[in-house]
Amino acid sequence: MTTFTSIERLLGQVPGELTMLLREIDRAQGRQEAFRIQHPQRLDVLTRVARIESTEASNEIEGITAPHARIEALVAETTTPRNRSEEEIAGYRKVLDVIHSTAPDSIPFTVNVVKQFHGSLYEFAAGRGGEFKVTDNEVIEELPDGTRALRFTPVPAWRTAEEMRQLHDGFAAATVSGRYHPLLLTGSYVLDFLVIHPFSDGNGRMARLLTLLLLYTGGYQVGRYISLEQVIAETKETYYEALGASTVGWHEDAHDPEPWLRYFLGVVIAAYRRFEERGAGLAGRGSKGEAVRHFIRSSLSDEFTIADIRRAAPGVSDDHIRKVLAALRADGVIEGASRGRSAKYRRLRTDFD
Repeated sequence: MTTFTSIERLLGQVPGELTMLLREIDRAQGRQEAFRIQHPQRLDVLTRVARIESTEASNEIEGITAPHARIEALVAETTTPRNRSEEEIAGYRKVLDVIHSTAPDSIPFTVNVVKQFHGSLYEFAAGRGGEFKVTDNEVIEELPDGTRALRFTPVPAWRTAEEMRQLHDGFAAATVSGRYHPLLLTGSYVLDFLVIHPFSDGNGRMARLLTLLLLYTGGYQVGRYISLEQVIAETKETYYEALGASTVGWHEDAHDPEPWLRYFLGVVIAAYRRFEERGAGLAGRGSKGEAVRHFIRSSLSDEFTIADIRRAAPGVSDDHIRKVLAALRADGVIEGASRGRSAKYRRLRTDFD
């Protein structure tokens, strides 16, 4: 039974912790809008980086990978897919671009649109997308030791179409009522979508794409500039824990959406915080070198990689990052912590120019 079946009981009284998270997000959205008005050109850099990170991270969560350079080329549409993984990566990019480039209010949020998006997700792997599952599926989590565990049992195939209809009817009615915060409705929709698991494949990626669409519709634009998918990938274990806790009793209309909503709102807050960190670097830097130095000074962790700097200082090339790191190392500001392709550096002090 979807969350919207008993929405007043489940969301009518919002717990205090969730209320505080909602207030923090609304304040952050106001600050982001102010930054957009003051620095519109600089947001283009964040948008380009977010498209690549979102496409890479959302597919990587599902074990779909490709070299970073290939992903950049697929996102930029300067190449064509060479194998099945690249076909799915290109499909994700296509749906992501539709959501980014189309005014949210002009996309009717219907079951048919969800099916169309799924068809586009598999456009480059013909014959696999756009239709609901015809056999039952399970949600399996791969544990750190390599074993696999059943996380929850989705809605059976024969009930999928009806459950999706009820989900969209319930979401639409709750939205029109104006009684519930749009972020709680978005989080609840995603939870129910994942339990229904309407497609034979691609449900996780679809859930993340629909999250972006619903956030945009509700006026929350952070996913345009910061990859929510990257935040989820970095908290994958917590993602499964929250999802597992909130799916217990779902089929009997006895579940508790709060653990999942708390995680979902936490992801949105983390994205806004990341936006403010990167925005501060873009707005305050006098040079690309200063953007790198700003990250090293302000990073919460003393250890970092070139990839960490790349995410925090969009638009700065790896060659330029290495030059700045070499100079800081010569000045005794940082030292090497490990070698190899994912070499780490360690900050020794923050009192440097």
